[in-house]
Amino acid sequence: MANSGEREQWGTRIGLILAVAGNAVGLGNFLRFPVQAAQNGGGAFMIPYFIFFILLGIPLMWIEWGIGRHGGKYRHGSAPGMFDVLWKHKLAKYLGSFGLFISLTILIYYTYIESWTLGFSLFSILGFFSNETVQTMPNFLSSYQGVTESETFSSISTAYILMLFTFALNFYILYRGIAQGIEKLAKIAMPLLFIFAIILVIRVVTLGTPDPSLPDNSVENGFAFIWNPDFKQLGNPIIWLAAAGQIFFTLSVGMGTIHAYASYLKPKDDIALSALTTASTNEFAEVILGASIAIPVAVAFFGLDMTKEIAQGGAFNLGFVAMPAIFGSAHLPFGEIFGFLWFLLLFFAGITSSVAMGQPIVAFLEDEFGMNRRKAVLTLAAIVMIAVQFVVFFLKYGFLDEMDYWAGTFGLVVFALMETILFMWVFGADKAWKEMNDGGDIKIPRIFYYIMKYITPLILAGIMIWWFVQNALPTLLLRNAAPENVPYIWGARILMLVLFSGIIWLVKKAWNNRKEIF
Repeated sequence: MANSGEREQWGTRIGLILAVAGNAVGLGNFLRFPVQAAQNGGGAFMIPYFIFFILLGIPLMWIEWGIGRHGGKYRHGSAPGMFDVLWKHKLAKYLGSFGLFISLTILIYYTYIESWTLGFSLFSILGFFSNETVQTMPNFLSSYQGVTESETFSSISTAYILMLFTFALNFYILYRGIAQGIEKLAKIAMPLLFIFAIILVIRVVTLGTPDPSLPDNSVENGFAFIWNPDFKQLGNPIIWLAAAGQIFFTLSVGMGTIHAYASYLKPKDDIALSALTTASTNEFAEVILGASIAIPVAVAFFGLDMTKEIAQGGAFNLGFVAMPAIFGSAHLPFGEIFGFLWFLLLFFAGITSSVAMGQPIVAFLEDEFGMNRRKAVLTLAAIVMIAVQFVVFFLKYGFLDEMDYWAGTFGLVVFALMETILFMWVFGADKAWKEMNDGGDIKIPRIFYYIMKYITPLILAGIMIWWFVQNALPTLLLRNAAPENVPYIWGARILMLVLFSGIIWLVKKAWNNRKEIF
């Protein structure tokens, strides 16, 4: 039964914008983005990145804000109810279930990764990295994760304790609610995040050439790699697909979180300017700040070729292997302080995103089952606490990677395509356009009507098909999986199937028992 009590609302507009920006500004801005740029040609990557920001990122922001505010008018704070309003068909609510599944699955493993950043901030200020190098840091990281043992960490207990603290903090903020929890967090965490990032950028820019005997290892060459495009590489479709994929990660679209936040708006609250402001804030964090820290400083310390090699190992190698080695280097005075700021910045970026992932499920339990906030948060906390144990203890067997691929990569595109078709075609482009512009402080340029109706869904469909053929099918068939990991990969798939089946069951139960309130 739907909750008949008064729904929460945002306290201030700036709080809303900071909260949605906090949802978007996550680990992907400062970890994944530099890696994607380094893996895909540096400056050559930036051209398709900006093209897809205009054709995918901004349109999807407006679409998700529009769906969210429209659903909120009917007291729905999650995708199943919102899709049911858009399309009066019995399948609509089940399509919306994908949104709950994606946000829940990502929340389970994201919270654990988030706790690593908190741990590494403490390790940095305590001087743990002073004797570490880029060659020794992989063992430091793996022993912290419980994958191996070392003199520093003989068990997973440190990581587990920090995970429990991070878990408790996330759910305490969710329990406090929209205005008193999520909004207050955003008002504190987001300004600190930007202050820390600006301090780090200033330090990186003034670093110059740390080792004069290696003149090519300079910050200037790092910036040149990012901002001087090799136009010949633009013929490589992999670069274009990587750029499009990064847009999903950086703006947190396709997972139902923006819908949930927008549902707590008043019917005439602006979304046209607010969505654009949120997207712009995220891009400032990613392109101006994120691009000015990890890659330039890595090139300055390791050189361009080695930086590319490190990036091939993924975001974890750059963020948790290369960066600690840099902060522990004798060539970086007060490196322990800058390392503390770097990892605390990542922690703030992570927690503002993870609480956003929990909100759609909490809203679903509140709106569709009439639960109070405390019961809804405790229910979600119990599910996440049970599921995260598998991620923690089976990390070395690819458990996290499997969940991240299906929910945090491929699933984002599938859900984004569904919501775009439902809003712009099933609900109707004219009604959707009116909804997005209603009460707006600005009018969305008319060209975006055609972009959202035709170009955005075509690009999404193209990405989904390409990814399915190139990545999803081989992943599904375990073509590249190590034999010893196969049982655990199937375990991850069974866990995701259980989560999705449970969500479907809850959605069906909610619609069978709910009363008509509008």
